[in-house]
Amino acid sequence: MSHTEPSDKKSTATLTINGKQVTVPVGTTILEAAAELGIKIPTLCWLKKVSTTGACRVCVVNVEGVERPMTACNTPVKDGIVVVTSTPELEAIRKKTMELMLVNHPLDCPVCDAAGECDLQDTCYGLQVDKTKYTAELERLPIRYDWKLLESDPNRCILCEKCVKVCREVVGREAIEIVDRGDRTIIDTISGEPLDCDFCGNCIGACPTGTLISKPFKFRGRPWTFEVTKSVCSFCSSGCEIEYHAGNGRVERVTSSDDSYNKGNLCINGRFGYAAFNAPDRIKSPLMKDGAGQLQKASWDHALGTVAAGLKDIAAASGGAAIAGIGSPRVTNEESYLFQKFLRGALGSNNIDSEARLGYLPAQVIQWEMLGYSGGTFGMENIEKATAIIVIGADLKAESAGFAYRTIQAATKNNAKLVMAGSRASSMNKFANAFLQCRPGSEAWLIAGLNKAVLAEGVASSANVTNLETLKSSLDALSFERINEISGVSEAQLRETAALICSGERTAVIYGADIIRSADIKNAVAGVVNLALLTGAVTETGAGIYPLDEKNNTQGMLDMGVCPEYLPGYHTYEHAAGTFSSAWKAVIPTVAGKDLFQIIDAIEAGQIKALYVMGSDPLHYLPNRSRVLAALQKLELLVVQDQFLTDTARLAHVILPAATGAEKSGSFTSADNRVQCFTAAVKPAGDTRTDADILTSLHSMIVPGAADAPNSLDALQHEITTMTGLYSQVCDHDGCRMGRIKNRTATFVAVPLAPLAPSAASRPFALTIGPVQHHNGSITTRSENNLLVAGEAYVELSCQDAASIGVTAGDMLKITSDSGSVSLKARLSEQLQSNSLFVPAHFREAAVNSLTGSASFPQYVSISKG
Repeated sequence: MSHTEPSDKKSTATLTINGKQVTVPVGTTILEAAAELGIKIPTLCWLKKVSTTGACRVCVVNVEGVERPMTACNTPVKDGIVVVTSTPELEAIRKKTMELMLVNHPLDCPVCDAAGECDLQDTCYGLQVDKTKYTAELERLPIRYDWKLLESDPNRCILCEKCVKVCREVVGREAIEIVDRGDRTIIDTISGEPLDCDFCGNCIGACPTGTLISKPFKFRGRPWTFEVTKSVCSFCSSGCEIEYHAGNGRVERVTSSDDSYNKGNLCINGRFGYAAFNAPDRIKSPLMKDGAGQLQKASWDHALGTVAAGLKDIAAASGGAAIAGIGSPRVTNEESYLFQKFLRGALGSNNIDSEARLGYLPAQVIQWEMLGYSGGTFGMENIEKATAIIVIGADLKAESAGFAYRTIQAATKNNAKLVMAGSRASSMNKFANAFLQCRPGSEAWLIAGLNKAVLAEGVASSANVTNLETLKSSLDALSFERINEISGVSEAQLRETAALICSGERTAVIYGADIIRSADIKNAVAGVVNLALLTGAVTETGAGIYPLDEKNNTQGMLDMGVCPEYLPGYHTYEHAAGTFSSAWKAVIPTVAGKDLFQIIDAIEAGQIKALYVMGSDPLHYLPNRSRVLAALQKLELLVVQDQFLTDTARLAHVILPAATGAEKSGSFTSADNRVQCFTAAVKPAGDTRTDADILTSLHSMIVPGAADAPNSLDALQHEITTMTGLYSQVCDHDGCRMGRIKNRTATFVAVPLAPLAPSAASRPFALTIGPVQHHNGSITTRSENNLLVAGEAYVELSCQDAASIGVTAGDMLKITSDSGSVSLKARLSEQLQSNSLFVPAHFREAAVNSLTGSASFPQYVSISKG
């Protein structure tokens, strides 16, 4: 007869530290256990988010029964041990350690940027190390001035290795390393500039001294002289918590605390993109076209009066339907709400849309119909707990770097199985257990194949999923042979991947631009959501589904109703137009308005006569640039509210200068549905105003009764909470009244798949235009910091194609489509397949949307030298 022996393994350990008992999980270090008791042990090389080194030995403690002091940062606890953290002997050891450390450290604090926030200074002060009896002949090592954005002074380095570990363990790069041995050891690169560098600056944040500093911040001022304001990053959709350091009315630096939601980790845009806020070409006063068509400065009264009168006249003559608005994923939730309220309530128009129409919005409509919600299932921290992750059609670092950092942690710390799937490889592939590389444009077939493989392998989770049999029937009509023929991914690869992504019980599904901008978006997105259902990702025990968008508040903008299909909170006109009309004391049109593409059609047809563009540049991102240009030139009134003289703004009759994300208060909603509020760090530059102030002024000028509208941010958030039904009155954090309600349906709907057969390509090369990690939208092309790293557009092609047509890096290539042509410098890539091209979407001067005839990718082009 068999029986189970009781386990003698304990999951916790109880120890005593300085006479106080504490019980902690097995594997906890003495340092961490002491922190549970509020006992601080000094450290220099320890950093919570990376593996321990034990290099500085400042954290030594006594463990009863052990002859020598032990380093608390990397000594695991044991049940019953007794620890003492401070004795005269320990203090003497720590003091001597610091004295020896200072032998080779230059005392250049008066000119060191880290002075005032240097861990070495603080530790010396705390241990009262005011002199050293040790000396040595110092050999000054050369300072590295040649790196972009970073400066490295190896003379200040204490070899804690935190920068190296952050680069590898958090960012997933190997830009810097320990070079040489003995007293010649430094942190450096093997040769030249860091070639494997994201230029995120996370190594600067980790450095305890002034060894690694930010070149743009150097000598901008002493740290204690700046006003520090906690805020939320206004670039990508990760929603990172940041700190603006402001002086003389300017943002001079951005940092992030290790205690923040994002653990202090930022990307190049979050840390260095602030330079765009201080760009010399910011518009700082209203502009209006004179009789000769030239833009001239104007007063706010004149500019607003002209806009209000022009809109009122057009609405009176042709009705509200003759007016349209294009909103922005950059502005706050509150400003997006005011924008659509102004269009609907003051002007009587539901012709409201945004660049989300290019992919994110239709993708979220599909996801909503299947799951009952848009955006991410959980906060992105759940990704770190996943046992399996599949990333489909996304370049994580380019689209939303915070998701990349979480995925790296899951793969390296939680041993999650990672699958990368799509037509292009990325830097994340080094962490992947499998890479399914499909042909460009065949993503819907690849995803259908994954659905089929999960079901065929018998590893699907079908809890709370309806319509599953219909999905199975649709997949029966697709053979693995046909899927392989179109996508280039074999049945064996699909089956192996199915086993990987269904391993464990916590799967995360992340999908990005190549799915959202697919020509077969319906089958591609539905297939991804089906996959999330079949893997259990969207259940309470799963790790979630996460759609990505490049911009910071696309999700929040849609929540606020900046789209023609829905009112705020995704309420339909049929059911809620009356409610909103009553609340706003206005008559809301009861039929859906025109979407982004229909707005262009209607302008061409003379049906839309006025267009109000807030924080958007449709001439830069809409396909068929020449057609859009001609349409915008037909308008009787074009109003652009922006920070810069964009391509669209140059055509405007009136330009209203707007504040940046650092110059306003409000809230953003990240792609994973976290609502975060923030306050202004600086006043609006020059004579600019916040988008909210501009919209409120115009609304009251057109509808005088609008003076009864909410007159404070708190009151506006209360209105949004009441009207949308999306939020609780209790914030997820201190500061606002917009905590997101996590409404989750009890059952989910699987959708049958019938991917479209590929049509014959008119030209030989498949072109994708999309984001790269060194920029975010077009705004960072105004940042001198970002431009140091990525200064111009280029066309990326495979080494194989380059060799076949005799192209080397830097040669000019002419790209021609049915819509137009552009010439760009060639860049060779090992990550692209043959007959594939990639061009960054960020650079205005390149006008790459001259090549596009639709919003989907790939587009088919030909190339030639010259």
